[in-house]
Amino acid sequence: MIKRIISYADGHDLAASRTFYVEVFGLDVAMDDPVLGLQSSDDPSAQVLIPPHGMENPVPRFGIDVGTPAAVDAAHAEAIRRGSPVVYPLTDEPWGVRRFFVEDPSGTVINVLAHLS
Repeated sequence: MIKRIISYADGHDLAASRTFYVEVFGLDVAMDDPVLGLQSSDDPSAQVLIPPHGMENPVPRFGIDVGTPAAVDAAHAEAIRRGSPVVYPLTDEPWGVRRFFVEDPSGTVINVLAHLS
């Protein structure tokens, strides 16, 4: 089950991005570290994440929250079975997500994730 699909914006100037998304769109700041996370107060699954410039290598185009760590493991196993390029290994991150990055058939990098708790 897909919990949410998360868009990413470039993080060249996090302070300016924060001001822009809060003042223009009325998004709430949900997280400041390790990335700037903004969300709608009406629908918290409507989110924009802005990683600091250079944080991610490779840089994902968007994220898919698959709901549970077990679902991340299942998606990872299926990506491997299909021969899809995993470009960031299956990892439990210190900020509380299990994730990996995979390329789709056109080369788009996707962050597949779920919160650990």
